[in-house]
Amino acid sequence: MSEEKAKIKPELHSIWEQEKPLFPILQPAPLKGVARLAAEAEPAGEGHEVRFHALQARSILNRSISKRRLRFAWSVNPYRGCEFACRYCYARYTHEFLEMRDPAQFEREIYVKQQAAWLLRRDLHQVKAGEEIAIGTATDPYQPMERRMGVTRSLLEVLAEHRGYEIGIVTKSALITRDIDVLKEVARHNRLVLHVTITTPEVHLARILEPRAPRPDIRFETVRRLREAGLMAGILNSPLLPGLTDNAAALHRMALLAKQADASFFVAQPLFLKPCSKATFLAFIEEHFPALRPEYARRFDTAEFATKAYGERMQALVRAVTEKHGLKTRRSDALLTRTHWAANEEQKPELPVQGELFPVPAPQPSADGLQTLVRKKIAEGMHPQLSRGLARGLARGA
Repeated sequence: MSEEKAKIKPELHSIWEQEKPLFPILQPAPLKGVARLAAEAEPAGEGHEVRFHALQARSILNRSISKRRLRFAWSVNPYRGCEFACRYCYARYTHEFLEMRDPAQFEREIYVKQQAAWLLRRDLHQVKAGEEIAIGTATDPYQPMERRMGVTRSLLEVLAEHRGYEIGIVTKSALITRDIDVLKEVARHNRLVLHVTITTPEVHLARILEPRAPRPDIRFETVRRLREAGLMAGILNSPLLPGLTDNAAALHRMALLAKQADASFFVAQPLFLKPCSKATFLAFIEEHFPALRPEYARRFDTAEFATKAYGERMQALVRAVTEKHGLKTRRSDALLTRTHWAANEEQKPELPVQGELFPVPAPQPSADGLQTLVRKKIAEGMHPQLSRGLARGLARGA
């Protein structure tokens, strides 16, 4: 055996024995931060096409930075990912931090944050007077896993030990009524506002839009029970979906049901589609409402948010139905606890762009007089020429 061969053979044997990569540059980069923690998470159970993992979180209280200028300062999410699988969910991007690029993983790989109550108790001193804490901004704090894990309840028990905080909670789940006792303790010494999201009262639409969330009637009953307990609880009728839930008749019915549930407030905001949710939602439209695909293409193919004029139109409708049914509203879709409930004192909106206005679909007979209110509210503060043009559009829509 030549000297060259004698040297090569043991070198190759050493590489194979230790399984050293021949081309290290082609190997995937090591995971860091929360992605590494997620990869190391231990299994915590399984559900219907869902796997749960125990995540060793570094913190539970997160400083909120929002391009949408929402006013809450801190957010708390007991879980990463959400079982409800809402087609429009804007929080799917949070799994990208775990190096999970498939949007469906957000609803199939759920991470349960460990030692959440201890982390909150440790970090609460960071919250300054007047700042708000929003629970459930990216995932539902009362998704089904909460029934077994109780992470959200443990956080509320910590908050009940303190006073002077301003706290907002948003959920689609009736499970929140399990915690009425501790919610009342939190509200005793803090400003607490509860938000129940109800996108539509139509059971069939809700079932395909939010596949694993509770039925709409259950959510309305949840609001009623929270109100009977003396808690401030209102309805988020968001997002408003073009061609499906953004018309006068739909908003009228929602407001009527909100009134019957004794909701503390009623608010609705237009749909927006971030890159992480656009494909999932448009696939839903393509499958169930293909006739609306051109409308969504016009609105969202080159934009993430609704136009200013569309937003003003929706707010005018909301003001009309809330005034008709004596409901309180508010100025923003943020989880505000410092909300001024003075719907009649809102500043008049700037003039919309005439070319972006569109007729309002005709209301059902039960919505008598609603068109008159809509005309009045939208016309307030408008240039006479715009007002007349809008009135003609409403007349055609009627």
